[in-house]
Amino acid sequence: MMAEEIEWWDYEDAEEWAEALAGDIGFIIESAIDARGGAVIALPGGTTPAPIYAKLASAKLDWKRVTIVPTDDRLVPLGDPLSNVTALGKTFIPKGARVIPLISDKAEDYKAAGRAADARLQDLHWPLDLVLLGMGADGHTASIFPGPDYDEALAGPKERRALGVMPDPLPKEAPLARVTLSAAAIANAKSLMIAITGAEKRKVLEKAAEQGPSSSHPIGRVLAETDLPVDIHWHE
Repeated sequence: MMAEEIEWWDYEDAEEWAEALAGDIGFIIESAIDARGGAVIALPGGTTPAPIYAKLASAKLDWKRVTIVPTDDRLVPLGDPLSNVTALGKTFIPKGARVIPLISDKAEDYKAAGRAADARLQDLHWPLDLVLLGMGADGHTASIFPGPDYDEALAGPKERRALGVMPDPLPKEAPLARVTLSAAAIANAKSLMIAITGAEKRKVLEKAAEQGPSSSHPIGRVLAETDLPVDIHWHE
């Protein structure tokens, strides 16, 4: 498979970029609520998407019908500054949304944490209505990193929603094991969007998308798994 169509959306600045993404995500949420009474979306953590979430949280949506899961998280306790679900929860729980953690405080081993997350996610409505992806400068997306669990994240059982991964090498800014959505869970979503900023990341993503299944970058391999049209939102 390969992404049917990749469409780039370029913006003048961060404000316009965040406004457009929040509008598109809000539309997907509204459409899912209209169609079946609820929306389930996956959102990345980190600082890059924070302006999008601030705008999205101010939208007049029926938030009580919205379930949000992180695309990935680090193996840290709730409340830790490196916890993606903590940041998402602070923004969206006050609006009434349900925010589901990937990390259970009880699971210290990253593989067990992944199995627990997978079991928890099986109860949600699948496929996800939307996966919003970010991308690291090294081309990783969600927490699909090169390392001992890379093949499993990319090509494990199609019904697996999440798994534990140990990046190798460990990223300097957060040298921790992770739990991530699998490539299959991402690729089979109803909508797939990527939000990135900066010229360097654009170069990496353009090359990865072009190379597809032979890409040395995780994002290229994930895009090769989907037959969805993919919208990439970028500003300098």
